[in-house]
Amino acid sequence: MSMTDPIADMLTRIRNGNKAKFEKVDIPLSKEKLEIAKILKQEGYIKNFKVLSEEEKGTLRVYLKYDAQNRGIINGIKRVSRPGLRIYVKSKKILPVLNGFGINIVSTPQGIITDKDAKKLNVGGELICSVW
Repeated sequence: MSMTDPIADMLTRIRNGNKAKFEKVDIPLSKEKLEIAKILKQEGYIKNFKVLSEEEKGTLRVYLKYDAQNRGIINGIKRVSRPGLRIYVKSKKILPVLNGFGINIVSTPQGIITDKDAKKLNVGGELICSVW
């Protein structure tokens, strides 16, 4: 059975793993999911990620990050643009998440980047998700 929104599935697996205090979550691999995982690591929301197998049905393993009180670093992760309602934004119209305490992940012609990088490069695109 095919999945209608694989990005929402990835975000839900991370959200649920974070609430259940899992050390890691496994996600079916795609190039888009790999780029999102790179951004989450770069911004400090996850410990690490690893590609287990690069076959057609590979797996992306994401290692979740917790603070000293064993609370998840990711307080919230939300899918913004979805298959039934795509949300496109211009670089000047990208609003900050929680007054700059979170990030938006944007799919642009330059690739999948954060909202801050999109503003620097002056490019807009599809608003994939918000993380705080």
